[in-house]
Formats: sequence, C-alpha cells, structure tokens
Amino acid sequence: MRFLPTGEQAEFARTLRSLLAASDVPAAVRAWADGDLAPGRALWSRLADTGLTALAAPEAYDGAGLLPLELSLGFVELGRAGVPGPAVESAAVSVLLSELGDDALAKRFLPGLVAGGAAATLTLPDGSPYALDADAAAHCFTVSAAGELRLAGGPGRPRGSTDPARRLSLPGAGGELLAHGPRVAEAARTAARWARLLTAAQCLGTGEALLWRTVEYVKQRTQFGTPVGGFQAVKHRLADTLLDLEFARPLVWAAALSPDPGEVAAAKLAAGEACYRAAMTALQLHGAVGYTEELDLSLWLRKARPLRDAWGTPSQCRAEVVRGLALGQR
Repeated sequence: MRFLPTGEQAEFARTLRSLLAASDVPAAVRAWADGDLAPGRALWSRLADTGLTALAAPEAYDGAGLLPLELSLGFVELGRAGVPGPAVESAAVSVLLSELGDDALAKRFLPGLVAGGAAATLTLPDGSPYALDADAAAHCFTVSAAGELRLAGGPGRPRGSTDPARRLSLPGAGGELLAHGPRVAEAARTAARWARLLTAAQCLGTGEALLWRTVEYVKQRTQFGTPVGGFQAVKHRLADTLLDLEFARPLVWAAALSPDPGEVAAAKLAAGEACYRAAMTALQLHGAVGYTEELDLSLWLRKARPLRDAWGTPSQCRAEVVRGLALGQR
C-alpha cells in the first residue's frame, strides 16, 4: 500500500502551508483567546477558498466529496500553524449531515459550512459534554444517547481550558429537534470517527511545529560557549521525538485510507502521545523561557494536551484498539 501523498495532494498541502505562513496565525490565536474572533474568522474564510471545507461534503451540496485523506493532509497543516476555532467539529457536522441522508437538512446547512461562512460545533453522547467555541459557531449541534439530533440553544459561559484559544461550554438545553432514530446514531458514529481522525492529523502537525521550533532554538541557545543542540543528550531527546512523530504518520494515513474504528483509534493514540511528548521535549529544552506566554511556542505547548484528549483520550483509544483486535481474532 502506498502511503505517500500524490503530487496533487502534496501541492494542496503546500498551498495551505504557504497561505498560513503569510497569515500571522499567532496573532489570530491570541485575538481568539481574548474574545476577538474577527481575525480567526477571516483566516477560516481564506482557508475555505482553497477548498478545504469542501472535502467533508458531497458534490450535491457544493462539496468536493467525502475525502478523508485530503482533509487529513489539510488538518496536519492546521495543526502545524495552530489555527484556532472548531475546525474539526465543523467537518464532523458536515459528515454527520451527509451520512444522515436527509436532503432538506443537508441543503439547509451544508452549503454554508462548505463556503466557510458558517462554522459549527458538535457534541456526541460518547464524547465530551462540552462544545468547543460554541459562542463562535453559527450552529451548535447535539446528539443525545436516545439518538436525537438537535440544534442547541445558546451556550453557557465558556469554561477555562489549558489552551486559552479553546473555549468550552455546555450547549443550551432543548433546542430545535432536527432528526431522531437509529440513522442519527449511525451517522453520529461515523462523524465521531472523522473527528478523531482529523484531531489525530492536528496532533501530528502540532507535534511537528513543536519539534521544528525546538530544533531552531537549540541551535541558538548556548552553554559553555557551545550550542546546546550539539550535546548528545539533547540530540537523543530530539531524535526520540522525531521517531514518535514519524511512527504516528503512517498510522494517520492508514486510518484516512481505511477509516476502521480500530485504525482511527490507533492513529489518534500514536499521534496524540507523540504530540504531547513533543511538547514536553520543547518545554524541557527551551528551559525557563518556554514557560512565558510572550513566546509563540506557548501557543502550541498549550494545545498539546487538549488535542491529545479531544475526541478520544489515550485510554479510550487503547480500549478501541483492543476491541478491534479481539473482533479480528474471532
């Protein structure tokens, strides 16, 4: 099986990377954390113009088709740049509405999501009860354990998070009932797999950003007149971090090619843990300066643990992997 992106896929990733490099994402992240959503929304609009948001919706609703591999490549770039907002949740909502098979609901919501003019957030019965950035989203969808899909009312007061740019709140009670029944439950399970896969891709990109920034820093930081990057212990720590990320990468691509629940859980587990270890390496090798909020590194450091736990904690992903192996042995 070929895990390398095609030329067209690689060019798409390069286009996103160039756009994000020219967009001063750290300023947008800080503004988002302070409640100023305009820079982040403008950034998301530019990303939508590349076709990124169309990759989770069928062509019948202005999308490009359900393309998990291409979307995963894009979300690696979002993680590498540290883009704020409910990007994973918006894509998961698009998948949920696409899988539901309700033409009226799809026509009502999907064109806006594809165009990038309306972000969405989502809570599912087996996931966190908190909605991400519900105050910034145009729509907050909830799926109950009884299989009810609702458009939730206004969110409660945002709660604190390790990452100030990830505002969490409980969706409002009640809200418009959009659909119910077994089909909602099945569509929600599919949307959850996509959300877990795309979060794994974000973890991979975030880990890469942390590693790159740390490598650049240890080339400049000196002790006893020598760059600390030349010390053997530092080299070993960086090499271990790189190996963690490189071992996670093919798991993410495999899960995107064949989104079996066990494959997706393995990708999320590997990428999430690699991202978190990259954050610990970055913090240790930066020393005291790594704790300062003024350093852009902090924007990625604070994302590592929330992303590791979002849409499947390590223990949940391990249980899913074990479950898949047990089923495969029967």
